[in-house]
Amino acid sequence: MNKNSIIGIILIIGILVGYSIWMTPSKEEIERQKHYRDSIYQANRERFIQDSIRFVEAQKEAELIVAQQDNNAQMSGVALRDKYGVFATVAEGVEHIYTIENDVLKMTLTSKGGYVKTVELKDYKTWDSLPLIGFDENTSKFSLSFFASNRNINTIDLFFTPYLNGEVYNGDENIVVGEKPLVFNFRANADDYSNELNPNQYIEFTYTVTKDEYMVDFDVKTVNMKNVIASNTNFLTIDWYVDLLKQEKAVDRFNGSNIYYKFMSDDVESLSGDRGGEKDGEKALRSNIKWLSFKQRFFSYSLISKDGFNSAVVGMKSDFRTNNPRYLKTMYASVDVPFDGFQENNTMAMQYYFGPNSLKIMDKYGIDLDKQIPLGGKFVGWINRYIVVNVFNWLGSYGWNYGIVILVLTIIIKIALMPFAFKSYQSTAKMRVLKPEIDEINAKFPDEKDNMKKQQAVMELYRKAGASPTAGCLPMLLQLPILWAIFRFFPASIELRQQPFLWADDLSTYDSVLDLGFNIPFYGDHVSLFTLLMTITTILYTYINNKQMAATQQQGMKGMKVMMYLMPIMFLGLFNSYSSGLSYYYMLVNIITFLQMYLFRIFMDDEKLRKKIELAKQRPVKKSAFQKRLEELQKQQQRR
Repeated sequence: MNKNSIIGIILIIGILVGYSIWMTPSKEEIERQKHYRDSIYQANRERFIQDSIRFVEAQKEAELIVAQQDNNAQMSGVALRDKYGVFATVAEGVEHIYTIENDVLKMTLTSKGGYVKTVELKDYKTWDSLPLIGFDENTSKFSLSFFASNRNINTIDLFFTPYLNGEVYNGDENIVVGEKPLVFNFRANADDYSNELNPNQYIEFTYTVTKDEYMVDFDVKTVNMKNVIASNTNFLTIDWYVDLLKQEKAVDRFNGSNIYYKFMSDDVESLSGDRGGEKDGEKALRSNIKWLSFKQRFFSYSLISKDGFNSAVVGMKSDFRTNNPRYLKTMYASVDVPFDGFQENNTMAMQYYFGPNSLKIMDKYGIDLDKQIPLGGKFVGWINRYIVVNVFNWLGSYGWNYGIVILVLTIIIKIALMPFAFKSYQSTAKMRVLKPEIDEINAKFPDEKDNMKKQQAVMELYRKAGASPTAGCLPMLLQLPILWAIFRFFPASIELRQQPFLWADDLSTYDSVLDLGFNIPFYGDHVSLFTLLMTITTILYTYINNKQMAATQQQGMKGMKVMMYLMPIMFLGLFNSYSSGLSYYYMLVNIITFLQMYLFRIFMDDEKLRKKIELAKQRPVKKSAFQKRLEELQKQQQRR
């Protein structure tokens, strides 16, 4: 290594260290940034409170209208009996709201219908620092429907009696789960066509909540209902509707809201395909289903059957059933649950999963819930699942800032791929050294009729020198799965959610350093600095790479060069509203690639390489059967 090279390396290290120090904010800047974030948080909270007040007022007005209508058309006892039969007594009552809270969840349940109205994930906040509420409690619906004495009964119309650990519960409506699992029941009794409830004949919803689990056991039981529910009934129908609420600053075009489902003996599928866009639609599932899930980008709300659902119809749409300003998407499912009408008692064992789309958390349940996380196809998904995720979590376990974690991960990946990169650079260098001889061959055969002779001469030169114009392609192709794996992993990684680094306050979404105030088609209304830096470094890499390849490129490659410069510009629009962590990673890849190319250039001298090629030419090269056959075909073509 000569003196100039050592000075160059020292200058590069100095620039990187200086840049790091320069970009590190001072205490005063940190305080200003904290004050700025606090101001934004306060403004967002005030805006949310005002929106909530308007929403509550509108809701109260709607409820008042409904109450007046109900008073005007209040059903008589005879009408109730005619509509609900043995459930007439529990078809009227007073609704009570109960909150069950463990370490990670806060579930809101209602005695009218006995279902979960909404759920709060306690360890997470929305993008603007508000409590993360899964879906709108004012419009959520869960109902079990069946025929009883020729009447269609929907449990959402019934008032259930609450039980806690087997005893009628009349206590506080806020219940905290202790060290032991908490069992909370809602029971709707039949009345044998009298005003007296039959304590031994009822429908029961049982919720079993564990201290630190996102999974909640949910059992539906029918006790002594053989003579109530029609004996030829072989399934009951669950109707579940929710209005998902917006949790993130931006919608991910590749990982948006979607409905996922798994068949008992098959893989996981989704309503809108693997990309998971925002496309509305509906689909009938006509086979044994293990679970179905209403999925957002980072959170899912799943209904799981231990024995399988008979069939289901799932769908999502944007119909704005609610005035909630945070409305995102309406999702619904109509599910047929197996039932034996000839038995006195039936238990339909199910579970809810209300939690994050975390590979580590979902994977432990062993029912493929984690396959909702879009990690790429089978091969790329395997790379992410067993290599990238494990390395990423291992680095994250040290408590480093995730910007540093991405930097170290990038260095590890580039070191692992360095042999391939070196092979590609070596191939390019060989072609560069052979360029004068190739020019001589081109000058020797200037006529088009001699193209076959020219190709034979060039191939013979490559064969003797041990070079190939395509030798650098394979190493590049081997790196593509890693690039695609990272492209799918970072935007889907909940670990990056709301993790700040430098000027970016959330590596899972875009880092806006300038709000334009207007929208530019195919770009957006803001400037993402990491995306801009990624684009600049990509163009620089393209320029340097083209200069190195200029000695080996043939005529007619100008169009390809233009395309190589246009691609970064196109990606500028794509990545501007995408994960800043991903743009940061690609920027680091470009910078480290620059350093790699500089080191390869130092350790691979063209003069030494030329001497090696000359020695290789002097060695006898044994022709393979394929080469002999190819030469024979070329001679035959030449004779023709």
